[in-house]
Amino acid sequence: MDNLIKIGNTDVTSKKIGLGTNKVGGHNLFDNLKDEDGYAVVKEAIDSGITTLDTAFMYGLGRSEEIIGDVIQNYDRSKLVIATKAAQDPDNDLKYNNSPEFLKKSVDLALKRLKTDYIDIFYIHFPDEKTPKNEAVAALNELKQAGKIKAIGVSNFSLDQIKEANQDGLVDIVEDNYSLVHRDAEQTLFPYLRKNNISFVPYFPLASGLLTGKYNASDYKKFKQFTKDEFNNILKSIAVVQKIANKYDATVAQVVLAWYMKNPDISIVIPGARKPAQVDQNVKSLSVQLGNSDYHVIDEAFE
Repeated sequence: MDNLIKIGNTDVTSKKIGLGTNKVGGHNLFDNLKDEDGYAVVKEAIDSGITTLDTAFMYGLGRSEEIIGDVIQNYDRSKLVIATKAAQDPDNDLKYNNSPEFLKKSVDLALKRLKTDYIDIFYIHFPDEKTPKNEAVAALNELKQAGKIKAIGVSNFSLDQIKEANQDGLVDIVEDNYSLVHRDAEQTLFPYLRKNNISFVPYFPLASGLLTGKYNASDYKKFKQFTKDEFNNILKSIAVVQKIANKYDATVAQVVLAWYMKNPDISIVIPGARKPAQVDQNVKSLSVQLGNSDYHVIDEAFE
């Protein structure tokens, strides 16, 4: 399943699966991360055919970008899609900043850390409270015209903020929280994105591990966002996926990732990995060709 998808109205193309890299150098987000594992994960991803790497300044305050920048020196840059994000201002207690000056500076600093002369997708990571969103995007469009970035993205924006950002039709891609257990975007975002040819990337596609099938009823306290009843219902839905996974000789996580890749509203799915072996497991989802009926059974199981 190597067919490429196009990002928004740009020339950027990607496979349907990429690598989320918050566990690569994200020492401020996760305990006991080792840089050498981060290097190995990025290398494994590229060696196994993943071409899209999704990072952010906030993953290790630039460390994730630096690790990726080191690794990609040994590969053909033109075959890779590098996505990064900024909004947290290191000069102001990491408060969100979408000002044109800040975004331009952030892109220049990211280019240095990534050791590259262009970024394929650059996202405003979070909205701030005061910058008009179309002005922030206009600044990114200047960078696009200058060849520093190729696609303009926003992340964690409400529908109204996306509409404001896209006043001039310049937004190419949106990244937001979406998974089979967190489907709000289907009502709130997808109709607008579809109509405006804006690509969508879900983060937390495996719901912090819940959708891997490794948890049981006694684990409900680990997922405080769900009541005990909701958690048990999710486990019942996962049991449905497990039956389908057995049929495809695949894991629950691989079938869930295959479901996203078959979903026409999703452009790229970016599961993260702490170790190279997890990358291998995720890449195997490419060979799971979900039939239409199985796709609908999973869809209904999580309604």
